[in-house]
Amino acid sequence: MTDWLKQSAVEQGRAIGAGRLDPRDLVEGYLDAAGTELGARIYARLTPERAQAEAAAAAERARLGVRRGGLDGVPVSWKDLFDSAGVATEAGSALLAGRVPERDAAVLARASAAGLVCLGKTHMTELAFSGLGLNPVTATPPCINDPDAAPGGSSSGAAASVAFGMAAAGIGSDTGGSVRLPSVWNDLVGFKTAHGSLPIDGVVPLCPRFDTLGPLCRTVEDVAALWSVLAARPAPDLRQAGLAGRRFLVLGGVAQQDLEPAVAQSFSGALQALEAAGATLVEETLTCVEEALPLSATLFAPEAYGIWKDVIEASPDKMFAEIRERFRGGRDVSAADFVAAWARLDGLRADYAERTAGFDAVLLPTCPILPPNRARLETDGAYYRDRNLMTLRNTRIGNLMGLAAVTLPTGVPSTGLTLQTVPGREGLLLRLAAAAEAALGTRVTGEM
Repeated sequence: MTDWLKQSAVEQGRAIGAGRLDPRDLVEGYLDAAGTELGARIYARLTPERAQAEAAAAAERARLGVRRGGLDGVPVSWKDLFDSAGVATEAGSALLAGRVPERDAAVLARASAAGLVCLGKTHMTELAFSGLGLNPVTATPPCINDPDAAPGGSSSGAAASVAFGMAAAGIGSDTGGSVRLPSVWNDLVGFKTAHGSLPIDGVVPLCPRFDTLGPLCRTVEDVAALWSVLAARPAPDLRQAGLAGRRFLVLGGVAQQDLEPAVAQSFSGALQALEAAGATLVEETLTCVEEALPLSATLFAPEAYGIWKDVIEASPDKMFAEIRERFRGGRDVSAADFVAAWARLDGLRADYAERTAGFDAVLLPTCPILPPNRARLETDGAYYRDRNLMTLRNTRIGNLMGLAAVTLPTGVPSTGLTLQTVPGREGLLLRLAAAAEAALGTRVTGEM
């Protein structure tokens, strides 16, 4: 059973359908792995009774030949901001300790209806407001490539649950990079869906005008299958996906500034691999992106503080200081400046769509830096703030522009290649990602 725990979700689903894998055994394997000291750093709380009941039902459906889909019986983890009926959902914060919702989040309900098994809730950054994944209040999950490094956030436990073989896939949220960053630092595929494409009912908010949801997985095939379930849409056909004749805009300017050497090396190598597979690459600096990034401070923190100010200020000492002060950074932004910034951003989004219309997707390094040292982040405030801003710089472009984006492992540990498109092209994006994954040679085959 140990070998199955690190197989892809789709491979597990196929094995269940073929009678080679019993969902009950699979769930017990994951629960045993998550019930360890390491698992306690990844899961905020497990839901064993629910998982066992759902696995038993999936096993019976498989026996009768009435499975609900290709992922029926496959166990996944959920970030601790997705409501689940009767189980605490605390968003990684002592401010929400003991918060127990009465019903499942809409996407969790969809997943359960499709037969997916809920293993439990994973640790995360407090209220999802950091890209580093550090949480001294509850727990900081590990990074698969460096035990002393930050794991990426805010969906830190979601990524760790997959990377360490404690879930077949993880479901997270992404407001400024929170699916893609832990995915890149843990060598996973992460999918930031377009804003509004998945329901956020029953999801603890951060910035509702930017909040998006998405899966963290081993393969693009897994991502496509999970997206199909969460979006209640047919999965795109990834067969025969290729890069020949495809045109990509390689985003220049700020997206490629101050890259750490390993990141620069991996990005250059990834571009060469795509060209070798037949893609045409054109590098351009987009003025709309350069002008949008400085708007971040006027848009993200004010909305986040507006949502959470009363809760935070009622018990400010319950928060890690850096997260608390980041929220408070939105306290003094005027309503007029906030509205003006959104009006400006709407125009820049239109410019972006026009400038990229002749390309199949836009490429950029997912994160300009490697995972920073966890201990120093906890003790050096200036270092924390600098690394957090650098960590979020490139991923935030996708959120500001309202895009769908996929990050792929490059083969160089903790580095990633992002492909992003305007909303409504998710199927194309996932096909391109599958072709790029093949060109990069980073797909986990899952063969046993």
